[in-house]
Amino acid sequence: MTYASKVLDLARQVAESQAGPVSEAAALLVTAIKAGGVVNAFGSGHSEAIAMEIAGRAGGLVPSNRLTPRDLVLYGGRPPGVLTPELERDPAVAQEIYDLAPVAPQDVFVLVSSSGVNGTVVELARIVKDRGHPLIAITSVQHSTRMTSRHPSGRKLLDLADVVLDNGAPYGDAILELPGGGSYGAVSTITSALLAQMVVTEAVDELVALGETPPIYLSANVAGGDEHNKALESRYAGRIRRGS
Repeated sequence: MTYASKVLDLARQVAESQAGPVSEAAALLVTAIKAGGVVNAFGSGHSEAIAMEIAGRAGGLVPSNRLTPRDLVLYGGRPPGVLTPELERDPAVAQEIYDLAPVAPQDVFVLVSSSGVNGTVVELARIVKDRGHPLIAITSVQHSTRMTSRHPSGRKLLDLADVVLDNGAPYGDAILELPGGGSYGAVSTITSALLAQMVVTEAVDELVALGETPPIYLSANVAGGDEHNKALESRYAGRIRRGS
């Protein structure tokens, strides 16, 4: 139970310490959705799991897209061999990932990277801000501040975001110490997913308080779920995609 206890303690700390930034991030989502915008979420590696928490899942927002390096193959015609582990460090692919997405001026972006230093995510953050989109970052402040940026500018994801959500993960991500050095038991996926769901649920609460009917996915595995979801998706035809 040691790992579970530590994760639960960290989750409580993150939930309490990030309540303010979560509210700021939720407000950005509400503004975008009310303007007909879409929430574009990006993560590579394990951070892609957090983008999946935001885009296209039951209980979440219909107006959402998940951007990944895989888009270069699925939508850009690149050969599958381009998808190497090193790709997330290449700032040159960020523009193509952005251009391949059905982005509109009123869209908001959530970029996820625990380290926040790799070239692709930092360059995508720069492009997002240059295009005038609100930008929310989910990252580990402790880890990121101890790292050197891998972007030519020397900047990191947290330097570019309008709102930074700190997932509380320690440097190196793992929270249990090995005898003789080293650590195990990663936590960033759990706390980042918590933050993502906190933002989405608070945005939904705000929309309800404003008298709006939030465009929320039902599970496809409940009666009427497919029909409900398809009807909502039709409102955003050409603006959202579910192919990746």
